[in-house]
Amino acid sequence: MTAASPLHAGKGGTPLLSVEALTIGFPAGDGFRTIVDNLSFDVLPGETVCVMGESGSGKSLTAQAVMGLIEAPARIDGSIFFDGTDILRLQGRRRRDLNGPEIGLVFQDSLAALNPVYSVGWQIAEVYRRHRGMDRSSAMARAEDLLRHVGIPDPHRRAREYPHQFSGGMRQRVAIAMAIALRPRLLIADEPTTALDVTTQAQILDLIAQLQREMGMAVIFITHDLGVVSDISDRVVVMYAGRAVETGPADEVLDRPAHPYTKALLGSWPSVVPEGRRPQSIPGAPPDFARLPAGCAFAPRCALADATCLQARPKPGNGPSRSVACFHPLEAAS
Repeated sequence: MTAASPLHAGKGGTPLLSVEALTIGFPAGDGFRTIVDNLSFDVLPGETVCVMGESGSGKSLTAQAVMGLIEAPARIDGSIFFDGTDILRLQGRRRRDLNGPEIGLVFQDSLAALNPVYSVGWQIAEVYRRHRGMDRSSAMARAEDLLRHVGIPDPHRRAREYPHQFSGGMRQRVAIAMAIALRPRLLIADEPTTALDVTTQAQILDLIAQLQREMGMAVIFITHDLGVVSDISDRVVVMYAGRAVETGPADEVLDRPAHPYTKALLGSWPSVVPEGRRPQSIPGAPPDFARLPAGCAFAPRCALADATCLQARPKPGNGPSRSVACFHPLEAAS
């Protein structure tokens, strides 16, 4: 692993997380079907990186790989460096002990993430008992303090209630409390606001931002909501068919997209389309991983595609702060 990515040369600093050439495949027929393909990106300490793209692009699978949640018969290649250690090479307890103290995860479905047969306070307290060796009483007191900190009223009473007794927004607060209980240096939020109404979504985003400021943690925010991306991200990774097609500072990518897919994605989202214009759907159909073209996966839907795009896979081209995998990047075309 290099000390710092070329994309961060102007900022300085060593990445807390470096995903390098990550490839994830699953058995299919007589071989393996690749779902995440040669994915690379960095996360600096304290920054928010949004991984965006349509459903099925490999975003959540990437998060699971970072958390060590993908097991055989899946096949994982590449490297995931956390604080200089390739955590894909760690096994057993050494790998499990990273989850919680160093890396936290907030799932999209908070009801599925919480155990329905235990009170929420018990579940948070178990984090302290397992990792900090606290007794039951001290751990429960700490759990109540944490519930109060994430905005749950009457934490003494509510800590003794069960997940089904909480609203969707309150359950997500509980899930966030569990994820940050041990003050991790990296928080992965996997579409944590998708099932919430707009008001509750804004509250959850504000809560994550507040905790990030207080704890100085880095955040990987996985989403297909471009409104969220424009509100919270420092940098973005745009994924299509398991590949990173564009990465860079959020303001540059959102204001001046260089990959045709990024531009099409922005043009299809109502909250980021300029006033007076109508959102436009992306032509064609999402990619089928069983029948991806030999070249650029977006080529069948791209107005700029030519024979080269269909036959050869574009390699990411690095600029001072941007990376674009395209034979006809929009900035060059214009």
